[in-house]
Amino acid sequence: MTRFTTLAAVAALAASVAAPALAQQHRLPTEAPAGAQRVVMMCENDAATRSAFRREHGTPPAFVTADQALQARSRGETWSAPRCMTAREHARLTQTLNTYAAVR
Repeated sequence: MTRFTTLAAVAALAASVAAPALAQQHRLPTEAPAGAQRVVMMCENDAATRSAFRREHGTPPAFVTADQALQARSRGETWSAPRCMTAREHARLTQTLNTYAAVR
C-alpha cells in the first residue's frame, strides 16, 4: 500500500508540473500574446491619482468610456498600461456586461 501511495504522489507531482507547460503549447490563435493586457481600472481624475498612476505604470492615466472599452474588447485590442475609467462609466460598463450575460 505504501508503494502505491508513493507512486501516486510522484505521478500527481509530475502531472502538476507538466500541465502548465502543456497548456502553453496548445494556445488558441485568437489569444493575446503573453504580457498583453486589456485592464481597465476605476480611477479618480485628481492630482494624487494621476501622480500615483504615473509612478506605478510609467505613463499618465488614459481615461476610456464604457463604449470604448467594449469596442476594444470586441476588436481584441490590448494595452501596454491599464486604462482608467470614472465610477459612472464603470457602472455603465458593468450594466452592459450584465445585460450581455443575461441574454446568453
